Amino acid sequence: MDPIDQQAAARPGSAAWALVITSVAGFMAALDNLVVTTALPSIRQDLGGALSDLEWTVSAYTLTFAVLLMFGAALGDRFGRRRLFLGGLALFTAASAAAALAPGIDALIAARAVQGIGAAVMMPLTLTLLTAAVPAERRGMAYGIWGAVNGLAIASGPLIGGGLTEHISWHWIFWLNVPIGVLLLPLARLRLRESYAPGARLDARGTALISLGLFGIVYALVSETGHGWTSARVLAGLIGGSVLVAAFVRHGMVADKPMLPMRMFKNRGFAAINAATLLMFIGMFGSIFLLSQFLQNVVGYGPTEAGLRMLPWTGMPMLVAPVAGYLSDRVGGRPVVTAGLALQAVGLAWFALVISPDVSYAAQLPALIVSGTGMALFVAPATNMLMSTVHGPEQGIASGTNNALREVGGALGIAALGSIFAARGGYGSAALFTDGLRPALWVGAAILAAAVGAALLFPKGVRGAGPVAGVVATGAGTGSGTERKVSVGAER
Repeated sequence: MDPIDQQAAARPGSAAWALVITSVAGFMAALDNLVVTTALPSIRQDLGGALSDLEWTVSAYTLTFAVLLMFGAALGDRFGRRRLFLGGLALFTAASAAAALAPGIDALIAARAVQGIGAAVMMPLTLTLLTAAVPAERRGMAYGIWGAVNGLAIASGPLIGGGLTEHISWHWIFWLNVPIGVLLLPLARLRLRESYAPGARLDARGTALISLGLFGIVYALVSETGHGWTSARVLAGLIGGSVLVAAFVRHGMVADKPMLPMRMFKNRGFAAINAATLLMFIGMFGSIFLLSQFLQNVVGYGPTEAGLRMLPWTGMPMLVAPVAGYLSDRVGGRPVVTAGLALQAVGLAWFALVISPDVSYAAQLPALIVSGTGMALFVAPATNMLMSTVHGPEQGIASGTNNALREVGGALGIAALGSIFAARGGYGSAALFTDGLRPALWVGAAILAAAVGAALLFPKGVRGAGPVAGVVATGAGTGSGTERKVSVGAER
């Protein structure tokens, strides 16, 4: 019996506790991606700040979360997964309290960045700890529940944020995490089993290169709204960030055991689905960031109403995901994912065509439904497609890479579409806001159309049955282990 299965069988009563603890922790981390969006107008009213400050309120979390995700998993492998999970949860909880107490916008942004660090350590270890606690024959159901809870967090984020902001105050979108975190800490300490990955190594150099590089690029995009493309800080951020990202790519090609082996991108399927994922989240996150503010600043809805009216988009995956899984099994993931991305592009273009200061919700509703259906058709089949491109032991690296690209895409999307919005419009009036939103939505639609092209590069006939031919490494998730060839003949 596998050592993980032996651990799970030895403590059958721990499985339910592990599912509850990891699902709730994952819910908190996922919720904080979008929970702030409907609170942004209230935060701006209370704390002040320009568009760039609002962008950083969201991006400070998603960026630190993204770039430290794989490093957090590696820390857990080496120093103890339960120990690091507890540390990440404690940091996330403390940072949530600091965000709730923030006296100004700069303090709020700093607290959000620390929240992201805590989530990056905590989130990837939830699945590892859950796997160690649940017997092999019950893991499918456990993963399904865990995934459904995380999906619920994404869907309900704008609604929860809007409801708390309107009926109590925006501070409570952060206070909400504190009692939950305080309750989970002793439960996790008592009910979760400690585990390690033998021979785990940390890639500190790779982490530093990609963290600083992505920060430089996002900093430049956000700063452009107030300083222009030719300013020293914007040029320094773009050039310096690009150089560091290029150095990270080089490091992944030549280092012994990098956090992300660049040889994985030689696999056409792996490269295609990750490119599609990055582009999809750039277009989606940037659009939701602006549209949630449009519903309040221009149309005049309260935070709760705005959150409810976003549900046809953010909540559609809860309804359509089972259909997407069925279609993926019948016809393969590529046509389903391609259709999903195309629908999202159509949805954003629809928004751009109908958007105006006096647009009715009835006119917006078809675009919301089309965009939400497209997102639902993308998420689950894309994950299955990703896992079909790698051998089992390397799925940890593949999953971590894809999750990191989702978060990076969110940060880049908010920065890029926010920059377009600021160049053509602003907060001065309803007409000015709409003038900036319309070209941003067209660019978002174009980015999603490019994602369709990336998805079409995925090899035909791959349905998740096995890995695409290539070199893979055992001991994935840490970069450790020996390499061996796997040839399945799936790539065409």
